[in-house]
Amino acid sequence: MKTILFNGKIYVEKGIFKEALLIEDGIIQQIGSNEEILKNTGDQVVDLQQKTVIPGLNDSHLHLMSIGEAMSSCELNGATSIDDIIALGKAFLERNPNLEVLKGRGWNQDFFTTGEKRLLNRFDLDQISTDIPLVFERVCGHVAVGNTKALEMLHVDANTTVDGGVIELGRDGTPNGVFNENAVKLLLSILPPKDEDYIETQILKAADYALSVGITSVQSCDIMSNEYEKIVDVIHQISKSRKLKLRYSHQFNFQDIQYFKKYIETEYQTGIYDENFLSRGALKLFKDGSLGARTALMLNDYADAPGVKGVAALSDEQLQDLCDLATEHGIRVVTHAIGDGAVESVLNAYENTMKNGENSLRHGIVHCQITSQEQLDRITRLHIPVLFQPIFLDYDSTIVESRIGKDLTSTSYAFNTLYQSGTPISFGSDAPVENCNPFPNLYCAVTRMRLDGNPAGGFYPKECMSIEDAIDAYTMGSAFNEVKEDFKGRLKEGYVADLIVLDRDIFTVNPMEIKDITVEKTMVHGEFVYQKSN
Repeated sequence: MKTILFNGKIYVEKGIFKEALLIEDGIIQQIGSNEEILKNTGDQVVDLQQKTVIPGLNDSHLHLMSIGEAMSSCELNGATSIDDIIALGKAFLERNPNLEVLKGRGWNQDFFTTGEKRLLNRFDLDQISTDIPLVFERVCGHVAVGNTKALEMLHVDANTTVDGGVIELGRDGTPNGVFNENAVKLLLSILPPKDEDYIETQILKAADYALSVGITSVQSCDIMSNEYEKIVDVIHQISKSRKLKLRYSHQFNFQDIQYFKKYIETEYQTGIYDENFLSRGALKLFKDGSLGARTALMLNDYADAPGVKGVAALSDEQLQDLCDLATEHGIRVVTHAIGDGAVESVLNAYENTMKNGENSLRHGIVHCQITSQEQLDRITRLHIPVLFQPIFLDYDSTIVESRIGKDLTSTSYAFNTLYQSGTPISFGSDAPVENCNPFPNLYCAVTRMRLDGNPAGGFYPKECMSIEDAIDAYTMGSAFNEVKEDFKGRLKEGYVADLIVLDRDIFTVNPMEIKDITVEKTMVHGEFVYQKSN
């Protein structure tokens, strides 16, 4: 199958654009001028009508199955008060009266504009229902709240503990329904078991949406418990059958080294992966929590919460043991680290695995938000890939200075500093924490503004990136993170034909419009898998 695309503005690399390309069997064979490419014959010839074309975007960290589940859960993102959340929960329950468990996601107490500005608790959720269990996750996913019925069914009391997590107690000394970090998994265990049909439906629903916004590759953390066999089997099946139209790479999360050992001995060694459409991927670890919930692990107390330094989801010893085991088996590690205390711990663990200071497996840091200049220099020296989410600035820029002070903020969210230093950086969304639509993400990287256009001039504007550099981070940077930069992430001869056609020119448009760009066509391996309806 030969396909010709012509009469376009095709991004090759910074400062270089071409008009047309020839694709055969999913691989770019030639790229050049209209005249050069149209000398060939094609089974399919597409006039791009002078539209801009860029490589398909590669989200370096998200949770694909959770995106699908979020699309089917009680949506709480727009809530501006606890009363709003109660009303949303009641309305969802009225529309779905046969639910065994009500799950909601997306609330953020910092966005409450009326009433108390605090975390939810079980008494709030009891106003929605005391007959069935309720589980409402905060937007970050690192805090969740259950109602009294949920706590009763889980037999949670003041003596219940979870390694690497906290079950908060109220003033009366009993659990108030707030679970954070590893304790969230205990609360989520109350949800009904997920069969294969359910898993397939959620993943494919999310994948279809991702393709519609220009995501052609994902590095997805869907394995987050020791009961992973069903999820793995479904992903194998839908990838092999090509029901899954995008390229998928695992980020498998095991905080317990015994479960990780089992995974190595079974799926990691015996699973069949073509390392093209479906890849074994990396061990994904969590060292800390989130800035908004003050569970990100800091070296010093939070400026606005004396005595609080966050939560360690893994001890330094546990982290080191997991990194050592992964390195021993040639497995790349990517670790969630938001606070500077978590970043420090991860840097120490990674450096301890290196021979001659060389990061040969490309162990990386996910988020890497709060950093000192010394830590940035160390990341560059050790050549540690960083998996950033610029869209986090939309919320974090409103709280970070009060959380950690201006001095530390000035060296944090350092996208451009690290990029210019030669550190490999990539972009992702952490969806469903944020929407996986990449264009608001690119907008935040380029403007350093929130989606409402503030602050004028950008938040610490020295970290603004050019649009070319930002796109490269979302394509070649993400491919580097997967060790796949030799065949995807660019529109060049020999690379896979994963590309998107945009509704406007992202390279010349007013940067304020980048967030509003939409995708007209998405191609994966030479096949159009999404086309915008008229």
